[in-house]
Amino acid sequence: MIATVRELRTFDRPIRLLALSQFAINLGFYMLMPYLAAHLSVTVGLAGWLVGLILGARNFSQQGMFLVGGTLADRLGYKRLIVAGCALRAAGFVLLALATSVPALLVASMATGFAGALFNPAVRAYVAQDAGGRRVEAFAVFNVFYQAGILLGPLIGLLLTSVAFELTCTVAALVFAGLTVLQVRALPDRRPFEPAPSVLAGWRIVFANRRFLAFSVVMAGSYVLSFQVYLALPLETGRLASSPGAATVAVGILFAVSGLIAVAGQLRVTEWCRRRWDGGRCIAAGLLLMAAAFLVPLPVVLREEAGGVATFVPLLVSVCVLTVGTMVVFPFEMDTIVSLAGDRLVATHYGLYNTICGVGIAAGTLGTGGLLELARAHGVPWVPWLLLAVLGTACALGVHVLARSGRLRPRPVALVGTA
Repeated sequence: MIATVRELRTFDRPIRLLALSQFAINLGFYMLMPYLAAHLSVTVGLAGWLVGLILGARNFSQQGMFLVGGTLADRLGYKRLIVAGCALRAAGFVLLALATSVPALLVASMATGFAGALFNPAVRAYVAQDAGGRRVEAFAVFNVFYQAGILLGPLIGLLLTSVAFELTCTVAALVFAGLTVLQVRALPDRRPFEPAPSVLAGWRIVFANRRFLAFSVVMAGSYVLSFQVYLALPLETGRLASSPGAATVAVGILFAVSGLIAVAGQLRVTEWCRRRWDGGRCIAAGLLLMAAAFLVPLPVVLREEAGGVATFVPLLVSVCVLTVGTMVVFPFEMDTIVSLAGDRLVATHYGLYNTICGVGIAAGTLGTGGLLELARAHGVPWVPWLLLAVLGTACALGVHVLARSGRLRPRPVALVGTA
């Protein structure tokens, strides 16, 4: 972490502030969200389908509105959207603490989701613009603070929620309120270098960017893979654990190890890859690692009886490989989006990219969850894991083809009056 702090200090104040802000954003978010479902079902007493509706509304209001958030950032400026998103999330968390009716809970949940759609593309576009030629290094540092927030948030939330869920909401709201004030006072205003056209004209430009759309579709598969740290791997860990208590501990270890690897190794991994390969090869290599992660658990997936350490170790190794693959991909992925955007409408490109990947996550989660049960019922439990490995390999091949054909570079724009 000391090396990360040293690297962070080489950047200008806005990037330093945004990295620390992203840590606080994830800290506040993850101290609350992992415990929201239990609060809604146990404390509020809602039926399971209502809990699903409220959580689904939050997810849709974020993933489905990323394009809107990115568009607004390109038109109104990055700082305004970052400030608005943090303020809205603070208000949403306060309402979550106070709400008891389903309509109020829906409004609060959707407010927290839409807040993410406002500040997420704006933050990434701000970092990309301010970092200039050091985008890869900036996003590597950014990811360290991003993961650190995910690592510490649930631990703090567990302590607060053991007292009262309302206390967790209040503390999380105070985190975002403090961020709002800090960014109003200390974050310099940033606007795109090129003024954004009308909304429809901007969307036409982005949707006509075929290279960007091809890259987005290919990379959506990588988000299906990375999401399995929340789905397939915990489910398999729980199935093979000797008791529910052991399953809880084991899943907690998986998350903790994943976060610690990202925090401790991101800069080293990025620098090692950057010295050897270009961005396209780095992304393809990371995707192959992510694919390989789903081959590691195959021996224990085939086991029917609960196991001990020997059963848990392959799943832990799988999480480690998946995390390293994600670490390889992320900085070069973020840099490639900016390159494909041609430094034009960057926040809108990030917004559409997140929306496409969000659709991929939704479809992939639904498909994987159903396939895990179906495959085990038919005596072929290895099939979903093999398909996930195939998906990762296909994504790596897709990125390789795009890179080799030059489609990961922006199309040259012809100047008016030239031949």
